[in-house]
Amino acid sequence: MLINLNVNEEVRKKNIQRCREKNVLLPTFKQMMDPTTVPADIKEKLSHVGLWDVDPLNLFRITWKNEPTKQGGTFGGVNYIEVPREITGVKARILALVGKWFPTGAHKVGATYGCLAPALVSGNFDSVNQQAVWPSTGNYCRGGAYNSALLNCDSIAILPEEMSQERFNWLKEVAGEVIATPGCESNVKEIFDKCHELDAERGNHIVIFNQFDQFGNYLWHYKVTGAAILEALKQENVAPENVRGYVSATGSGGTLAAGDFLKEHFPSLKIVAAEALQCPTLLRNGFGGHRIEGIGDKHVPWVHNVKNTDMIAAIDDQDCIDLYRLFNEPAGIEYLKKIGLDSKAIDELQLYGISGIGNVLAAMKVAKYYELTEEDVIFTVLTDSSEMYTSRLKEQDEIQGKFDESAAIRALAACAHAQGIDNLKELTYYDRLAVHNLKYYTWVEQQGKTYEEINAQWYDKNYWKDIPAMADQIDELIESFNKEILAK
Repeated sequence: MLINLNVNEEVRKKNIQRCREKNVLLPTFKQMMDPTTVPADIKEKLSHVGLWDVDPLNLFRITWKNEPTKQGGTFGGVNYIEVPREITGVKARILALVGKWFPTGAHKVGATYGCLAPALVSGNFDSVNQQAVWPSTGNYCRGGAYNSALLNCDSIAILPEEMSQERFNWLKEVAGEVIATPGCESNVKEIFDKCHELDAERGNHIVIFNQFDQFGNYLWHYKVTGAAILEALKQENVAPENVRGYVSATGSGGTLAAGDFLKEHFPSLKIVAAEALQCPTLLRNGFGGHRIEGIGDKHVPWVHNVKNTDMIAAIDDQDCIDLYRLFNEPAGIEYLKKIGLDSKAIDELQLYGISGIGNVLAAMKVAKYYELTEEDVIFTVLTDSSEMYTSRLKEQDEIQGKFDESAAIRALAACAHAQGIDNLKELTYYDRLAVHNLKYYTWVEQQGKTYEEINAQWYDKNYWKDIPAMADQIDELIESFNKEILAK
């Protein structure tokens, strides 16, 4: 079953009672797509609540349309920016959704809600007696721990030990339990192994919300992220024939689902899956460690619709690190001012996290590969922002030396403008099938998926269409759940 919506009435009633006690109401997918439909009394209360406050009202801020302020904002238009051509060096326009203005400062809070809410309202997760387990390479476990805290239910956050210290410091304040697994960003199997260990130890006392196989992740991005990008393109008056690409790091596979939505509106759109060159799993069946935090590797996520992916792009993690320094070190900012970045673009530099920079670099490579013009647009995503990685600046000072103007010149020239069409692969039908087949080794052999379902993902024409169709059913369950909460 793609998303289990079979109702356990006994557990559902427990969840309703808990939400009633904690004054929790849940947003629907329609409200996350269009927060103008959020009730007026909730909007008024939100005007007094901080964006990162552990307040259940912030469930209604799981949208790309939050007012871009840390305190007391309500809703506005889609949060996106255009990456300056002074940075990209390409003719095509590169537009990017901004993840900073979500609670927790990253869009993964939406993916976790897409997994947790259906389980809560159907009674397939017991918020009173079970712990929610959030296996992650960074932001997903932060989002899961946050949403769990809003519901006052216990959580377990799992992430690799080499993730940034900012993540661990924040999780210690919010998550019920934090588990650091061996390795770095690409050590996903170690996370899965820890989940199996917890399952053996705690059994029915936990529910594992694995972003890599939970279709609530896919559904949230298909519906909410896809709709936000479509609205931004309409706002920019981009002609359909000029919507040329959607680029996202593979990660959990969820964010790529927005590309499936966009391709229904723009059939010639190219969906590009990006990854680290140091761990080229899709590009070369490769492996290795890397420093583009938050994108995961060494396997193909179960929720990645590979049949709809047109290209793979691999990005050198050092390019991401050097550009992160360029955007955040005083000498880098001064140099960018000197070459013509205006004050608005300078202010927007803090919106780029390391993985967001990687997405932009992949978009630049795609623009060069397809020889795109000034009328063409590629859309991508800034998953989180610079504040998630500030400790990396001190580390790089120690490793690479002080960042001065010479370093800034080198970073822009070598890491941005010199991006070429290397480490790109345009996929044929059988190239896609080869990537899809890699799922077998992780998911069928190791994680208990079936031979029948992996074939259904490839051969059943309705498989991926059936997931978005579940949003209306989930909304009906949420509306009924909220109605019973309010019936005191």
